[in-house]
Amino acid sequence: MYKVSVEHHFDAAHALRGYKGKCESLHGHRFKVVARVTASKLDDTGLAYDFTELKAKLKAILERLDHTFINEVPPFDKINPSSENIAANIYGELKKELKEAPVTLDTVEVWESPTSWVEYREG
Repeated sequence: MYKVSVEHHFDAAHALRGYKGKCESLHGHRFKVVARVTASKLDDTGLAYDFTELKAKLKAILERLDHTFINEVPPFDKINPSSENIAANIYGELKKELKEAPVTLDTVEVWESPTSWVEYREG
């Protein structure tokens, strides 16, 4: 089994509704997002999946969040923009983009800081 990972980042602000603490107030992060896919075999060029393609798909998804107040971006105008919800949302969007690809989406990580992150996978 091969695992292929790429990372990208976006800058945005959010406020956690109903949270009792500092994070209930408007604040920002440079979010780092890591997407990981798995493949059981290599293609004719010896690749499990092209880094460039995976990076482009992830970047396109993150562009809608970059330099925004995430609480105003659907579906986060209705659900809390926690890292957990952001990771699950990115996962769902990326899974659709990879539907025809010869890989399976394994995990999406969303890092709020160098020491704090969430990992989402189905199941």
